[in-house]
Amino acid sequence: MNPQIQINLALILFLPWYLILAWLYWAFPRHPRTALRRLFDLASLAFTVLASAASMHWSYLVAAADASAGPIWRQILATSVSYGVFLAALTAAFAVRRRWVIAPQRASGAPASPHTNRSGHIP
Repeated sequence: MNPQIQINLALILFLPWYLILAWLYWAFPRHPRTALRRLFDLASLAFTVLASAASMHWSYLVAAADASAGPIWRQILATSVSYGVFLAALTAAFAVRRRWVIAPQRASGAPASPHTNRSGHIP
């Protein structure tokens, strides 16, 4: 197998699931959707992918240093660590977004949806 594919195999195999999770993070909650939130979401997703890829490469190389670990165990370790870092970073971004981006806007009295008034009812 091509060495470049071998070291990135965990990312290649998990990419569809990562895309689903990233889309869910981006899409929900639907409101408020401000420029600040979009910027924060883009930065969070970029950081999440970079941290996941970096942890995958690091864990693959750590497992490769152990001569007793076979090639499949390198992939298993790389996949497990990468997935854990992806979930941890996305969960942290979700909590930070909720506390620092969404909550201040709702506290300022802005409607939660463009289709509702300040009391939350549809006019």
